[in-house]
Amino acid sequence: MLIGVPKEIKLHEYRVGLTPSSVRELIVHGHRVMVQKNAGLQIDLGDEKYQTMGAEIVETAAEIYARAEMIVKVKEPQKSEIAMLNKGQILFTYLHLAASPVLTRGLIDSGCIGIAYETVSDIFGGLPLLAPMSEVAGRMSIQAGAHALEMIQGGRGMLLGGVPGVTAANVVIIGGGVVGTNAARMAMGMEAHVTVLDKSIHRLQELDFQFGSKLNTIFATVDAIEQNVSSADLVVGAVLVPGAAAPKLVSREMVHEMRRGSVFVDVAIDQGGCAETSRPTTLDNPLYTVDGVVHYCVANMPGAVARTSTLALNNVTLPFVLSIADKGYKQALADDPHLLDGLNIFRGKLTNQAVANDTGIAYFAVPDVLE
Repeated sequence: MLIGVPKEIKLHEYRVGLTPSSVRELIVHGHRVMVQKNAGLQIDLGDEKYQTMGAEIVETAAEIYARAEMIVKVKEPQKSEIAMLNKGQILFTYLHLAASPVLTRGLIDSGCIGIAYETVSDIFGGLPLLAPMSEVAGRMSIQAGAHALEMIQGGRGMLLGGVPGVTAANVVIIGGGVVGTNAARMAMGMEAHVTVLDKSIHRLQELDFQFGSKLNTIFATVDAIEQNVSSADLVVGAVLVPGAAAPKLVSREMVHEMRRGSVFVDVAIDQGGCAETSRPTTLDNPLYTVDGVVHYCVANMPGAVARTSTLALNNVTLPFVLSIADKGYKQALADDPHLLDGLNIFRGKLTNQAVANDTGIAYFAVPDVLE
């Protein structure tokens, strides 16, 4: 199979779909790989490293989209990239369609086969291709929140962990999944007071066993969220409904009741955000203020540490890329129900129920479209 890796064009996105090591693995399996010029340059993965592994370096994304049977990316295709997709071409990347009906319709109209990293599952009920980026984003959320608490950023002027004789910041994390767990680990490491809210008692028990008395766990009712958000210095939105838009758990009224200079970091912004006051921001302009509350809502947080993120992502995506390339998409999907969960778009039809519910676009069951 001929596999293409275009350079990411989303603002401040420096990750790349395949590393040189992944390229070598694919070539050993008998496949060919095209990489756009300078696709990995910013993270010290220069063209010569790809060429050494056997990749073909091409000048433009247009050539990659015109020739490749499968496109391996990181971020959802932008408008200019959607226009280059071909009917029957495999697109393997993060899509986050629930938050973007326009993107969803564009991919449907292209006739491509869109397999989304974020809905591929595993035998444990997890999302293995989302997990490493969630780990990165969870850890970064505390870094970003601590920085935003500084006076110059509009924050309360608090050091997250305090100092002897001065109380530490109160960090509230909504959601106890991968993002929330990593955020909690970082916040506790910085000696903040940390509370995690989740609607799963089982997950709260796991967190309690893992962290003990250092972590406060609370069942996430509307009342509990309201009380804890209002008293927080830093709130991290770490909510995920696989494939679907994030629920708006933090209302505008809750934000209004927060203290001046407190901070809200919405890691769920890729799926629309979990606060009514959230809107996507960028790494070069990450902050805005609503009712005195500083919001950090960067839609590609792991892109800020693009080298770490690229290496971590390739560790989990490569086996699926190899499977699709070795077997062809039909056999790969038939053999692996977890990869099949990643199929969101198939030749002009939407095949993810959660996305259909959130976008209002007609849904087609996977078995029906693959027949």
